[in-house]
Amino acid sequence: MTILGIIFDLDGTLLNTLDDISDAMNYALSKCGFNPYSIDQYRYFVGSGVDILVKRALQKYDYTQEDFDNVKNAYLEQYQKVQDHKTRPYPGILELIDILYRQNIKLAILSNKPHQDTINVVTKYFDINKFNIVLGQRKGIAIKPSPQSVYEILGHFNLDKDNVLYVGDTDIDMQTARNAGLTSVGVTWGFRTYEELLKNNANFIINNPLDLVQIINQK
Repeated sequence: MTILGIIFDLDGTLLNTLDDISDAMNYALSKCGFNPYSIDQYRYFVGSGVDILVKRALQKYDYTQEDFDNVKNAYLEQYQKVQDHKTRPYPGILELIDILYRQNIKLAILSNKPHQDTINVVTKYFDINKFNIVLGQRKGIAIKPSPQSVYEILGHFNLDKDNVLYVGDTDIDMQTARNAGLTSVGVTWGFRTYEELLKNNANFIINNPLDLVQIINQK
């Protein structure tokens, strides 16, 4: 199997966005009369899109639809303001992207973060021109672990699924890869644990971004 394309998750895989996400959500919760959470708790709140993030933040409360809408809107507004305050690429990621780009491997990003926020942070921290396609959560399109957007990316790549890896840090990512029939690579530097990746049948698990180059060269 020759690897000609790679689909990356964004949060927890390419970028450490947890501080900015938690700051924005804690601001929204406090503004709406709810208690904030620790940053470690947010590791298990993120990854499934904004609606699930808000539901998890409010799950211990008897909240109303109005509460939900108020927290969501406050979060989205605040995240626009702080999304580039503390976010940074993980060590080795910029080097990895440069290596893969020079090897003419097609690159994509698929995130459950709202599409415009995805574009904003990718443009801020990367040369977006090195990616063939960048997709976030879009209206009317099922989010991960649905394979819908993966199929869209494969069509854009014009590649067979056997020639594409899916790289991510959570159970949702491993499930997305499996649902789409892709080989999955779990990364341990992100928001979740080695055990979670193993439990969700990651085909490979790596501890360093440049380990991905070795997987590609072995195929």
